[in-house]
Amino acid sequence: MSGHNRWTQIKRQKGVTDAKKSKIFSKLVRFISVEAKLSGGKESPGLRAAIEKAKKVNMPAENIERAIKKASEPGAHMDAITYETYGPGGVGIIIETLTDSKNRTAQDIKHILTKNGFLLGGIGSVTWGFSKDKTPEGIIWKPNMLVPVSDTDLELLDKLVEELEENDDVQEVYTNAE
Repeated sequence: MSGHNRWTQIKRQKGVTDAKKSKIFSKLVRFISVEAKLSGGKESPGLRAAIEKAKKVNMPAENIERAIKKASEPGAHMDAITYETYGPGGVGIIIETLTDSKNRTAQDIKHILTKNGFLLGGIGSVTWGFSKDKTPEGIIWKPNMLVPVSDTDLELLDKLVEELEENDDVQEVYTNAE
């Protein structure tokens, strides 16, 4: 009867939810760090939006303050990099990242793409099909046209996007799939 007590069930469920929270928190810490670095640690609209986004997911105030303080220190540097590729069925994919190591992130993205049978695109190869829109949460990419995809291509696309989003450096993934 091992594994059938209430504590074991709670422990497993807590482990799953904690892992999800940790993934979200680490992405938000990177976002806050970049905004704090851009504003020099002072109050700015971008930093305020990042803090509000963190508060919406119940991130502790101590973690937010620590991220701002760490980004304000000299030597801390985060880069926002956008990668482009074409996915299953010719769907355009834009991958936005925040990283402290461009080379590591580029190799991670390339590895995920090649594992799924795709290659990294050149600069501007996909962005022409999207437009940037400013929202209170930040800048998002909206597709100018949608590409119809079959059910099998949609499954492949979902798998690819899920793998990309599991990477800690990836902030957002945008597609023009219908």
